Amino acid sequence: MVAPLPEDPPPSVGEDDRDVAVRRLQDAYAEGHLSHEEMDERLHQVLTARTRDELETALASLPKEDPSTIAAFGGRIRRRGAWRVPRTLKVESAFGRVHLDLSHAIIEHPVVDIELRLGTGRAKITVPHDAIVDVEGLHTGWKDSRYRPRRSSGGPKIRISGSMGFGRLKIRHARR
Repeated sequence: MVAPLPEDPPPSVGEDDRDVAVRRLQDAYAEGHLSHEEMDERLHQVLTARTRDELETALASLPKEDPSTIAAFGGRIRRRGAWRVPRTLKVESAFGRVHLDLSHAIIEHPVVDIELRLGTGRAKITVPHDAIVDVEGLHTGWKDSRYRPRRSSGGPKIRISGSMGFGRLKIRHARR
């Protein structure tokens, strides 16, 4: 008789996830979606949550975050300078190049999620010098991404996910 395999423990809540949840609660309260009592109760749930399921329960009835989308069938997608980076950014392009320069951008969130949906063409993302970059959620079809992680702290966390077909993603940290 074969013993059943143990189930994986539910994913634990990281500080970044907790910070994002607190910010969502604050935004919902400021927009009038929560009463003061509901805010206190849900804030307690978020701060004591041990798993992502518990965190999601506290956020369940809040309005969904709509990602900002930048899309182009062909040609270039380029953002640089002092542009405001949304909490969630979706970039879609069938053909063409993408260049996102976050080095001088206004980043108001501790975590920024960038979802890439690219067919062909290259993508280049320049992040602030103190940013932490996570590319675990990115699937590449043809070429691997080019990124050398740095020991960074104090800056925003940039999570890059999605899929790339026939192109390469190059990520670099800006100079100070």
